Amino acid sequence: MTEVCPRLISFYLPQFHPIAENDDWWGTGFTEWRNVTRGRPLFAGHDQPRRPADLGYYDLRVPEVQQQQADLARAYGIHGFCYYHYWFAGRRLLERPLQAVLDSGSPDLPFCVCWANENWTRRWDGKEAEVLIGQTHSPETDLAFIRDLLPTLGDDRYITRDGRRVLMVYRPTLLHHCRRATDTWRDEVLKAGLGELHLVMVQHGDHDPVAMGFDAAVEFPPHGFQAPDIRGRLENLDPDFEGGIYDYAAMAEFARSRPRPPFPLHRGVMLGWDNTARRGHAATVYHDATPEAYRQWLEHMLQDTMAHDEADGL
Repeated sequence: MTEVCPRLISFYLPQFHPIAENDDWWGTGFTEWRNVTRGRPLFAGHDQPRRPADLGYYDLRVPEVQQQQADLARAYGIHGFCYYHYWFAGRRLLERPLQAVLDSGSPDLPFCVCWANENWTRRWDGKEAEVLIGQTHSPETDLAFIRDLLPTLGDDRYITRDGRRVLMVYRPTLLHHCRRATDTWRDEVLKAGLGELHLVMVQHGDHDPVAMGFDAAVEFPPHGFQAPDIRGRLENLDPDFEGGIYDYAAMAEFARSRPRPPFPLHRGVMLGWDNTARRGHAATVYHDATPEAYRQWLEHMLQDTMAHDEADGL
């Protein structure tokens, strides 16, 4: 594939189709849309519920939906999707959308995967309370994971960086032994004739990815980003609210102004963040995420990437 830097890659949540496990845990027919529809405003000017626009309440079991998503992505400059990959010691969940792309060859939009290697819980945030399906990490599962992923990595549309296939891991600190895991993955992919990997760890702190066996980190706002809590500025705040409400523009400014770390870093931006639909009165909200504030943040990240000799661009 042609290497163009910087390329914009969007994380892709596949939980917009029903699966048997979610039926058991959350009720028959559950998808993320059920959460979306129950969002309620918590203060004056709070944009809830967030109703879908162009594609409506889509179902990812419908092939035309994924093609429409790809068409929208191309129209707005998105190079490809990074699918969240849910793999639990050989058991896959929410794999249907990506598997359909692999089986059908359509859409032809580039893609990669991010292994969401946390427990699934009722709190949606990877904490240990009320585990629905637990994640196991061991040398054996490290090997099984990469072998199971080889057909996906071998697809012609799979995103590469300098010819190396991009594989992201959401919580590398949960691995049994990071360097042994990454060495195993690199060896298995080489033996399969797929060349080198470009291993990327999602940034949750200040861990050096190279020291942990990865090639780079990727920013994942709002994790690790700072912004003032603005609950005191808001009108008609729900008295039962126990979460946090932060200034989006201030966080974007923090992202633009903080110095680069001494290790390879792929930049990241977010359109907004508001998990009221999932967490209700315990939500985290980044308020006033305007298109202009997002544009300034995105433009700065693109310029920053190009200014660093393209070394950290995907």
